[in-house]
Amino acid sequence: MSSISRVTKTSTGPGVEHRSSLWRQSVRKLLRNKLAIFGLVVVILMFLICFLGPLFSPYADNKINMLEMKKAPNAKHWLGTDNLGRDVLTRVMQAGRISLTVGLASMMLSVLIGATLGAVAGYYRGVVDQLIMRIADLLLTIPSLPLLFIIGALLSEWKVPPDYRMYVVMLMLGLVNWPGLARMVRGQMLSLREREFMHAATVLGLKDRKKLFHHLLPNIYPLLIVMATLSIGGAILSESVLSFFGLGVMPPTPTWGNMIDAANNLIDFQQHPWLWMPPGFSIFITVIAINIFGDGLRDVLDPKQKR
Repeated sequence: MSSISRVTKTSTGPGVEHRSSLWRQSVRKLLRNKLAIFGLVVVILMFLICFLGPLFSPYADNKINMLEMKKAPNAKHWLGTDNLGRDVLTRVMQAGRISLTVGLASMMLSVLIGATLGAVAGYYRGVVDQLIMRIADLLLTIPSLPLLFIIGALLSEWKVPPDYRMYVVMLMLGLVNWPGLARMVRGQMLSLREREFMHAATVLGLKDRKKLFHHLLPNIYPLLIVMATLSIGGAILSESVLSFFGLGVMPPTPTWGNMIDAANNLIDFQQHPWLWMPPGFSIFITVIAINIFGDGLRDVLDPKQKR
């Protein structure tokens, strides 16, 4: 018993210092990547603008004003007004709240499901691995966007209230995006479970739960961080596409996608560009910034990447 405690102390002392030093090195490498830091700054600014901006806007109540309908940008309304006389800038910020929240929530759900199922499949193998991976393969063979269209059409057919559609869209995106992550986590698990430290954990008689959550999963945190960051941009794009086609979050709840859909006619496209350009630019700049930051994280955290 004393020998086990000595091994545990020596493994948790220098090991923690070594792990923390590796994270410090990764942070220093990331700070030297100016493009990745620029992407991070843009993402943070988008979050601050979308979540704090409406608090300082006098048009946050979204009152309908037909006298101000489709006014061009001016000193009173910096990005003009929409077809109901509402301030476009305020609507873009409020829509950003929903789009960013959907992206974050669906990412967290997909990472939670994918990491858990991938870890279980890679560790236990056998029947459990076959069952989980066959389900993942089945979902991967179906294109995600048509599948989301079908589910969105079913939601419209079942007349799901608009107030709840945002949460259903989060669940949809999370359930569709987990198989790819699960396969990557499984591959890492199959490699890690044959390492020397796992043989030592087996000799010490550690339970499977401790092996999984205290030894294996911490070693794939860099992979999870990179995949989670990159999946946020994809989730925002998917939500915007669904909302644009009227199958995602529905008005009056604003999202960048349904704001563009509201200007989906030739007259608005040609004569009222302030109706669709601000939400379109918001989608573009947010997704590009997230992907730039995610690429920087991958260069730093993925040891297989060669500069």
